[in-house]
Amino acid sequence: MAKVELVMPKMGESIMEATILNWVKNVGDAVEEDETILEIATDKVDSEIPSPVNGVISQILRQVNDVVPVGEVIAILETEGDSPSVASTPAVKETPAPALVEPVQQTEPAPAPVAAPAVQKVVSTPVAVASAPIQNGTSKIPANSNGRFYSPLVRNIAKTENIGTAELDSIPGTGANGRLTKKDLLKYIDARAAGTSVLATAPAAISAPSTTSPAPSPMQQPASQPVHTPAHASNAGSDSNVEIIEMDRMRKMIADHMVMSKHTSPHVTSFVEADVTNLVNWRNSIKQEFKSKYGEKITFTPIFIEAVVKALQDFPMVNVSVDGSNILRKKNINIGMATALPTGNLIVPVIKNANGYNLVGLTQQVNGLANAARNNKLKPTDIQDGTFTVTNVGTFGNVMGTPIINQPQAAILALGAIRKKPAVLETEDGDVIAIRQMMFLSLSYDHRVVDGFLGGSFLRKVADYLEAFDKERTI
Repeated sequence: MAKVELVMPKMGESIMEATILNWVKNVGDAVEEDETILEIATDKVDSEIPSPVNGVISQILRQVNDVVPVGEVIAILETEGDSPSVASTPAVKETPAPALVEPVQQTEPAPAPVAAPAVQKVVSTPVAVASAPIQNGTSKIPANSNGRFYSPLVRNIAKTENIGTAELDSIPGTGANGRLTKKDLLKYIDARAAGTSVLATAPAAISAPSTTSPAPSPMQQPASQPVHTPAHASNAGSDSNVEIIEMDRMRKMIADHMVMSKHTSPHVTSFVEADVTNLVNWRNSIKQEFKSKYGEKITFTPIFIEAVVKALQDFPMVNVSVDGSNILRKKNINIGMATALPTGNLIVPVIKNANGYNLVGLTQQVNGLANAARNNKLKPTDIQDGTFTVTNVGTFGNVMGTPIINQPQAAILALGAIRKKPAVLETEDGDVIAIRQMMFLSLSYDHRVVDGFLGGSFLRKVADYLEAFDKERTI
């Protein structure tokens, strides 16, 4: 029998680990090639992992809820054939984790030497994933200081907050094997910002404050109050009028991502009001013909995205991200569109190279991604590499909003509800009051790289494109 290693696949450029949600197959079960073996979740999307070969599961090395680095062996499969055929195993892993293929290859044909590297690989993988240092001002923070694994997101937050090596190592972690999670680090940063000196020397006080600690001095008392806030929350269970609802996995990830965004970017929001009467009248007049001709229902979303794409081409410095002291200007215009799921959570599928589509193409992309999101059919690539995000708060009946930036992007546009309102129109015969279709647009942007002039000018440009929509446009 030949043995084949099943490794945690790489689900995207920025994804370094995944959580095992469910083993569909158990030890001793026979599997066919491409048959689902387990389900995993990243901070982006849930996925099913298929078997690379026909065989039988002989070992399961990681359990449900384990957070596993990309490239780590999670199961062993046995296949029909002689042991030397195990040399074909790297081909199975080449696609999801090419960087980790080479150490698995063996020159000895005997089966015993093949099994040993697999065990060694499980131990060494976290070191390899986290070996790259990150900048901390003029110094560097090793990603694997003292043998501890730090995810890329934790390293980036540490870099932004100027947390040095010794300080990072001293922060207690609540993740698997004591791993430092985003929540741990952000909690520490909040406590440090409160000015409690004890936290800098004994970070364990954040997660487990001692009831016997000496009373703080008058200077410390106000600053230490935020640290004790969770203690009040823990008393909620004693109140029969309070229902405690545990966050689901996606809500926890959304919460962490939102807090991280606020810690990362100084948010500024600008607003404009746009007269979209021509746009609304045009869409209402052609929607039946559009569906008959193209088989797609046209909503306002692709029309708004078309205007955003044009404005980003006019103001390319909004289509950027920040890397330390560098600004990364993105040549591709990849528009993320916030989409509500049946659970009430949100996900942001991405229209890649949106500037390459006409209105029909944008409509097809919007409808296809929205349907895939609602039916849990999105692929990991569908939610990666966004450069700018649009969220339609008008679908909830809201007239405006102050959205939180979808990191590492620099801006996000909120579209308010379209409402009929009296407005002043300038005519050849003078000003008149008329009933018009009006809406608010609000842009939240990263003030580190997008100042008020740039952000305001871009937002005004989007509104100008919407107001100038050609009501005689053909489809």
